[in-house]
Amino acid sequence: MKKNIILIGFMGVGKGTTARAFAKKYGVYNIDTDDLIESKENKEVKKIFEKKGEKYFRECEQQTADWIEQCVTGTLISCGGGFYKVKNLKKLGTVVLLDASFEWIHNRLKTAKNSKQKLAKRPLFADEKKAKALYKEREKAYKKLADVIVDVEKYDLEDQLKYIAKKCGIKE
Repeated sequence: MKKNIILIGFMGVGKGTTARAFAKKYGVYNIDTDDLIESKENKEVKKIFEKKGEKYFRECEQQTADWIEQCVTGTLISCGGGFYKVKNLKKLGTVVLLDASFEWIHNRLKTAKNSKQKLAKRPLFADEKKAKALYKEREKAYKKLADVIVDVEKYDLEDQLKYIAKKCGIKE
């Protein structure tokens, strides 16, 4: 795999889960943009938002995108929910949207074994009404940017992985 695969979608849709499963199944490396930022800043995303604000975090995302464009190939990259706003997203690789309804995502987070942890990790999900408004705001932009759209409500993880691989030219 020479070209990167860029997973985008709303927070909680399963980008990290999908990325880890894909990397294991197809023997590719995967990185997470939020993990990269946390490592560089030596702070959790939630703390970056609290201490330095969302604007600063978005600047960190752009720096991360610039680094990926210059230095990363052949990698599956799972992105934070707002990463789609970086200027050079389409230059980073094939953009794959993991798509689901807000209700499905919210239910997934609420019913997860570690739901408190999953919700606490997502500062923009603290207020459900605001999170739903944010979802509505991002939904069209995600679809417009995507080269491939995967409906995660309709397909199990294994079928999602096969579909992504097929659309991105990866052999079984």
